[in-house]
Amino acid sequence: MSASGHSALQFLSFELSEDTDGVCTLDAEASTAPDQAPAVMAEVHQVLEWARQRFAASEGPLDEGHDWQHEVHTRTEAGRDHDWHTVALTLSASPRFVDAFRRRFGANLADA
Repeated sequence: MSASGHSALQFLSFELSEDTDGVCTLDAEASTAPDQAPAVMAEVHQVLEWARQRFAASEGPLDEGHDWQHEVHTRTEAGRDHDWHTVALTLSASPRFVDAFRRRFGANLADA
């Protein structure tokens, strides 16, 4: 448990960047062996469920006044001993979303 009382994510570690228009981007990527892929996807779902509960009415394009939107990409790459499963989660977010995200997942957030 982190100091905030929430479990830290084991696989996803986010980097935060901000563009000149004030749009923040939270990016995370995890590459794992096949047996760990379900745990990574569970963390992706945990983050998205938190966002949907905390910002229930504001998921959508930021340029239309929403607080957040997301993209999830997965791929499998052949490895020498086993395949690697990679999951990338990108959240485009308003500053108020990032503030709430930092309070909830701060242990998993690095400023770029």
